[in-house]
Amino acid sequence: MQELHDAPLAPLTTFRLGGPAARLLTATTDAEVIAAVREADADGTPLLIVGGGSNLVIGDKGFEGTALRIATRGCELTGTRLELAAGEVWSDAVARTVAAGLAGIECLAGIPGSAGATPIQNVGAYGQEVSTTITGVVAYDRRADETVTLTNEECAFSYRHSRFKADPDRYVVLRVRFELEDADGLSAPLKYAETARALGVGPGDRVPLADARETVLKLRAGKGMVLDAEDHDTWSAGSFFTNPILTDADFAAFHARVKERLGDGAEPPAYPVGEGHTKTSAAWLIDKAGFTKGYGSGPARISTKHTLALTNRGAATTEDLLALAREVVAGVREAFGVTLVNEPVMVGVGL
Repeated sequence: MQELHDAPLAPLTTFRLGGPAARLLTATTDAEVIAAVREADADGTPLLIVGGGSNLVIGDKGFEGTALRIATRGCELTGTRLELAAGEVWSDAVARTVAAGLAGIECLAGIPGSAGATPIQNVGAYGQEVSTTITGVVAYDRRADETVTLTNEECAFSYRHSRFKADPDRYVVLRVRFELEDADGLSAPLKYAETARALGVGPGDRVPLADARETVLKLRAGKGMVLDAEDHDTWSAGSFFTNPILTDADFAAFHARVKERLGDGAEPPAYPVGEGHTKTSAAWLIDKAGFTKGYGSGPARISTKHTLALTNRGAATTEDLLALAREVVAGVREAFGVTLVNEPVMVGVGL
């Protein structure tokens, strides 16, 4: 297991921000992961788990503890069953399933990060979420000091949330298991209107798997959501804020604020998400509050391609990024009475 001291963490994140870790371990096997976690827990050393770094905002002072980079590998396809090691590159795994003719995660193409992070965040995009295909998650339970397998139901998935996110210091994901679908080379039924339109079909239709994947990649690239070292619009964590889910009462108050600010004809996006709750669009809120694409004059700005992405233009610090995020949160709250919540994990900092 590789060990470094005073090790830079910024290169391990898609933001390319943050100070060093006092100690950085890189584990390439499940046994090494467990041994490193056990050692930190026994010593009472603060522990930071790092996967693909696509959902981390690390403070400029860095991390005074042990950062454990999970670099395990393993992709096993047996029929329609898929098992991925936590350190597998997610976008590569999606490509393999598409090549194998299996449907279920093809619309999650191009999402940066590692496979082990997908159940934590219940990663989703373009009408798919991993919760619909995950059958089990193998994890090290730090509290019980044992390896456990949690069923889909035990993962307690919801919108960008899970049991792992609710109790972040308990589980370290080691492997993720999926049940995919053999639909004779076709995708799962398309649920996202934008994807269906781009493919010239209707919602609910199926298309060739490769077409679905390529279309999603093009849509994501157009929004700066596919990593490109030369494009500062991709020096981000993707969507920085989650889409707000409001109670009926809160949505009514929000709707009234929209009418007051934008006129009687204005209608905010509204998606029912269970009895008594409605989801609206964080990107719409940000834009209508006056924070348009490319907003900002400093080294941290809103992406020129998508209002949900806050970006490092090359010379930003984490504090530059947080100042922009706080400005956006305050502006949206003042305009519409809705408080945005950050999606990336904050390490040593907060909004």
